[in-house]
Amino acid sequence: MRLNIPGYPVKTRQRADDKPEIFDDFRKKFVALTPEEWVRQHFLHFLVNEKGYPPGLIVIEKGLKLNRMQKRFDAVVYSNSGKPVMLLEFKSPDVKPEQKVFDQIAAYNLKMKVDYLLVSNGIQHFCCKINHASKQYHFLDEIPDYPDITTLT
Repeated sequence: MRLNIPGYPVKTRQRADDKPEIFDDFRKKFVALTPEEWVRQHFLHFLVNEKGYPPGLIVIEKGLKLNRMQKRFDAVVYSNSGKPVMLLEFKSPDVKPEQKVFDQIAAYNLKMKVDYLLVSNGIQHFCCKINHASKQYHFLDEIPDYPDITTLT
């Protein structure tokens, strides 16, 4: 799948039941290779290699309880002090980032209270900065470098 981010050398394999897997460098294991996982792996490597995000401060599929329901977000980035600073939601390249995707990540942020939200389908990327005091947000022209999202945390 061609994406709108740089590629990286992937490790894939076929399981005994012929289902493809991709090695997740962040979780240190092979996981099912779905279109969404392809986007997640490429995007996270882009953040690490191009934007200076420390791989040890990226957590994948962390659970949280929202309205008494167990949910999981795709990834979260932490500051060096352990504060969550960015939530990430990934979709398959054939899924357009529509309002319901932004509603989903905004609902997660009611609990997490991070300053940055990012949505990507590997082709289109949207990142916004949240101002919790004014309850406003604005979309950024580009994905910020890691030092830029952690200067105040």
